[in-house]
Amino acid sequence: MNLTLKIWRQHSPDERGEMVKYHVKDVSPDMSFLEMLDVLNEGLILAGDDPVAFDHDCREGICGMCGMVINGVAHGEQKATTTCQLHMRHFKDGDVVTIEPWRAAPFPVIKDLVVDRSAFDRIIQAGGFVSVPAGAAPDAHAVPVPKDDADDAFDAATCIGCGACVAACPNGSASLFTGAKITHLGSLPQGRPERASRAKAMVEQMDLEGFGGCTNTGECTAVCPKGISLDVIARMNADFLKASR
Repeated sequence: MNLTLKIWRQHSPDERGEMVKYHVKDVSPDMSFLEMLDVLNEGLILAGDDPVAFDHDCREGICGMCGMVINGVAHGEQKATTTCQLHMRHFKDGDVVTIEPWRAAPFPVIKDLVVDRSAFDRIIQAGGFVSVPAGAAPDAHAVPVPKDDADDAFDAATCIGCGACVAACPNGSASLFTGAKITHLGSLPQGRPERASRAKAMVEQMDLEGFGGCTNTGECTAVCPKGISLDVIARMNADFLKASR
């Protein structure tokens, strides 16, 4: 395939960015989206130009690094798919593909498609852990956990912290991410002693970082590559209200 790419280029956080048009030829439908960008960058480097900067790591859909907005949709239009797992067979010869970074005030652009997502790290640092002294790790079967609670915890724990929920939300809210982390720990016995205080600390840090409030538009769960449900936001709100009282 031959494609036209419109990519956001911004050399530093302090410089103004702009959309730049590129042409990529002979793209195999078996390539992943990131491999297609690698081909583009190889050509730019050979031509003496600056390659397009983008985040990536595992390329297996589990690390959350490869966030970018493709044709107006976080991670692209394929449901439950990260950018690195999006393949070029979902595009057609001659397509024009627009590629942008996450757009949210708490995610400032570092360069091109790379944004600073350390705000997520600070939300985790505020309470996304279990600090109750429990001694050595118990056997897996030593603490009985109801299946519904275990399922809730595992479903929430699939969050990879990519930030697509923030990029898709019209309010720039991080409620799905924060709710997933709160639900993951609060559903298990080891995390319940700090359930209320954890929710209060993490929600307050989320607000401090400048993320918007949730108005239940549902865009976050629609683009989440792990399909995390809006139920985690309801759980977060309930725990936060309980802690505030």
